[in-house]
Amino acid sequence: MRYYDISLAISPELPVWPGDPGIELDRVSKLEEGANANVSRMNMGAHTGTHVDAPYHFLAKGAPVDKLDLQTLMGRASVVDMTGVAKVIDVEAVQAASIPRGTKRVLLKTRNSSFWRSKVRQFRTDFVGVDATAAEWLVGQGVILVGVDYLSVAPYKNSRPTHEVLLKNNVVVVEGLNLSGVEPGRYMLYCLPLKLKGSDGAPARAILVGE
Repeated sequence: MRYYDISLAISPELPVWPGDPGIELDRVSKLEEGANANVSRMNMGAHTGTHVDAPYHFLAKGAPVDKLDLQTLMGRASVVDMTGVAKVIDVEAVQAASIPRGTKRVLLKTRNSSFWRSKVRQFRTDFVGVDATAAEWLVGQGVILVGVDYLSVAPYKNSRPTHEVLLKNNVVVVEGLNLSGVEPGRYMLYCLPLKLKGSDGAPARAILVGE
């Protein structure tokens, strides 16, 4: 079995969504200064790096992240090659992608993953996103989880329609995956968000296991 860590390393250099809190990681106790142990403090938004969106992120009465079903976040998943899409993944694009029939968890590998490979530190507005037509098609196929390789599943400045379609239908959204080192195919996904009570989202550690 081979393991793939598809999570982003959190550091102050990691891009964040415009307007979200920046990332602060500071050691408040230091061995070299005589402290008993190194102790760090972190300050960042709930949607930092690799993270899970809860329905509450866009739905006023939606469930928070600590109420998500962990069975949805663990199980067989398909990494789907969408690297040929220039800007927006629409219904025609997902229909042409040959997503295996019966797939419940879909991870969309786009040209976005090249940003992580090249360690781009600035937020990119030209990332590939999924529009509402594609989201509706995925819901219709019985998909229960959609993962993407940038900080939003939806196109830039058009966030609400896609999120609402997915979250209203109890589809878990995982954003900020790094799929640059993963080939398209079938894997086991394990994605565990922090159990932040009442939160609209949470950072997560995500891995794929393949043969």
